[in-house]
Amino acid sequence: MRIGALIMDPNTNSPIVVLKGIDSESVLPIWVGAFEANAIALEIEKIVPQRPMTHDLLKTVILECGLSAVRVVVTDLLDNTFYASIELSDPNGDPIAFDARPSDAIALALRLDCPIFVDQKVLDLSAANQPDGGSDDDVDQSPEEWPEVIG
Repeated sequence: MRIGALIMDPNTNSPIVVLKGIDSESVLPIWVGAFEANAIALEIEKIVPQRPMTHDLLKTVILECGLSAVRVVVTDLLDNTFYASIELSDPNGDPIAFDARPSDAIALALRLDCPIFVDQKVLDLSAANQPDGGSDDDVDQSPEEWPEVIG
């Protein structure tokens, strides 16, 4: 998936990262915190802060330890909370996986230029939790139509 938009929820005034399928019509809105939204927005816009932010520091640690990013995966949705994992590999190609908040995983994926995946069950659960029975009409618009893009 890719970042389709970073928008503000008009009802809660909370940031939402909208993931969109690359080869599909899948859409997944994930509500995130303001600091994480800022970290994602800075990387999307390629703004380099004067000092490394937490995700920049983590990227440096990963690379300096000889690890490489394989992918991040949004793995579950339980009680309206999303879960994710960061998948790395060591110099021998052995896998290493860490539990993460999706917002942190996405911010790191952008910095490490690695793919973002979403398990199908998460897409199914998210669609089932939509108040209108699963329609993505509110977020399935062209980027020009999304309200209040954070930037």
